[in-house]
Amino acid sequence: MAFLVAGATGTVGRQVVGALREAGAPVRALTRRPGEATFGPGVEVVGGDLTDAASLASALHGVTAVHLINFGGDDYAPLQNGGELVAMIEAAGVRRVTMLAGWSESSLEPAVRASGLAWTMVAPTEIMANALEWAEEVRAGRVERPYGDSRTAMVHEGDIGAVAATALLEDGHAGAEYLLTGPERISLREKIATLGSAVDREVEFVELTPDQAREAMRAQGVPEHMIDFQLEVFAEPPVEYNTPNGVVEKVTGRPARTFAQWAEQNATAFR
Repeated sequence: MAFLVAGATGTVGRQVVGALREAGAPVRALTRRPGEATFGPGVEVVGGDLTDAASLASALHGVTAVHLINFGGDDYAPLQNGGELVAMIEAAGVRRVTMLAGWSESSLEPAVRASGLAWTMVAPTEIMANALEWAEEVRAGRVERPYGDSRTAMVHEGDIGAVAATALLEDGHAGAEYLLTGPERISLREKIATLGSAVDREVEFVELTPDQAREAMRAQGVPEHMIDFQLEVFAEPPVEYNTPNGVVEKVTGRPARTFAQWAEQNATAFR
């Protein structure tokens, strides 16, 4: 079996590639910029763009399982050509797909569900790697954010990759829609303190008001719709998405990793 991973250079895509390679599977890493992608032995880098279904023809040759994402292009816009993509994937002889879900659906999800493919949806809550956006502030010893007591069940990107790879490699996951959480609900204050412990440095947390946070994000050039989204989500994190549910362990046989583990693994980025 050959495995094609779309979004292979992304935060989760790299983890899917790594998990498949750890299992000894041959992998093709799909990227829009193949000349810039670097992977280890056993990974074939191929060019292609999900927004252009025809560009996937050669990448799909001989492939029996595919990991998909629901966005494309430089602006990460939801895919509009889901039906065309699924038709091409089925015509190529692919039998099994996993789909990384986002906060909202594109045209791809309904097309996948309506297909004859053995599909599995993988829907993570907040991803631990998002904490990398605090790196500069942690290095400076002071993080300013709103909603310090807001708790989320962050999930390790490696656990997302492991679940997707398991669903691609094994039977028994067709039709499943896996909501992935970490093993604990942890507040923003606690996350910053955990990062401070990982780098053995005290990091001050300063809680901003929502209005102060909005102005700060505007100054950084964050689009208004993204500002609205972030403030809404972290004001009241969705309960279902932030209640530890044990799905990672159920699927992979290994407990979901904690944020403290993630912080230790990524401490260099915060020093």
